[in-house]
Amino acid sequence: MSNWRQTLRGMVFPWHCDQFGHMNVRWYGHFFDDAGFHIWPMIGVKQALFDHYGLHTVIAQTNTEFVLEVTAGSPIVIESGFTRLGTKSLSHAQRLYHADTGQIHARQATAEVFFDPKTRNAVAIPEEIKAIVADHLVDPEDPPSSIT
Repeated sequence: MSNWRQTLRGMVFPWHCDQFGHMNVRWYGHFFDDAGFHIWPMIGVKQALFDHYGLHTVIAQTNTEFVLEVTAGSPIVIESGFTRLGTKSLSHAQRLYHADTGQIHARQATAEVFFDPKTRNAVAIPEEIKAIVADHLVDPEDPPSSIT
């Protein structure tokens, strides 16, 4: 069974679109960012656990691949999953699909670093969190889960 999680369902509205009738790049970022916040609690890492360790995560790098334009009236779904687990950082991937057709429209890869807000430095991922993430790693090449 795949560890990909549906982290967002939404609708593309006319105000999300540019003068050419396609969803503007800023909205891909918006939808991916919103979806990214949900992957943590969906695997069992609640905000209280970050608070317990006094840690935050910060995005160090992100890359978006635009595959096919999205137009107004399109229902969308985003799947997210962790793809790499390091000592102080991890990576996750997200995929934006058309909810009716299952066609992929965009992919995003992100590197996220564990961060101590007091020292403003990267820190080791707590073993408790590492163990949870390790149980939920995905293969970026896995087919989508049930989109529709």
